[in-house]
Amino acid sequence: MRVDHREEHPATPMGWLDGGMSLQLTFAPALSRPDLLAAPVAAALRDLPEVEVAEIDPALADTAAFCERYGVSPAESANCVVIAARRGGETSYAACMVAATTRADVNGLVRRHLDARKASFAPVEAVTAATGMEYGGITPVGLPEGWPVLVDEAVAKTASVVIGSGIRGSKLRLPGRLLAALPAARVLPGLGVPQNGVGVPPGT
Repeated sequence: MRVDHREEHPATPMGWLDGGMSLQLTFAPALSRPDLLAAPVAAALRDLPEVEVAEIDPALADTAAFCERYGVSPAESANCVVIAARRGGETSYAACMVAATTRADVNGLVRRHLDARKASFAPVEAVTAATGMEYGGITPVGLPEGWPVLVDEAVAKTASVVIGSGIRGSKLRLPGRLLAALPAARVLPGLGVPQNGVGVPPGT
């Protein structure tokens, strides 16, 4: 992904033109466009001025479609997968941040880290109701207090990564280190494993 790191960026246009097939992204400081943020995301971004936002076609929010049409490398796009962890009749939730080229190791590393008897993708209705975010735009920024955010080491080391904004109509861009620095974040090497035909849900 071609990233413009200019200090002055009231709006940073980013276009990947391949014969007219790619659409253009224009990034601006996230807090300058609260209309492009879910309410809990906007609140959480007050202390993160480095984060930028770009408007996109909501129909292209799913990662594969977004990367293809906007020319963003899947390696620099991360998915937020919400996991339901069950143990002793209790259910808790956690978010996993993995590169779009990988899938979260839910039944291995995630389940063990959360000390759960069973771990699986959380139901869409439960996630959207609890987070105040839209399916297809779920992001680790602004999640409910007490939800762990597990960040793959590769994502944490990415200089610039594109993630959800809480709504389907935009994307955030930020350094991976900011994800690792979120209050509930924990960096886990090996969290993202190579795709083997079973990927993360398309709308996360």
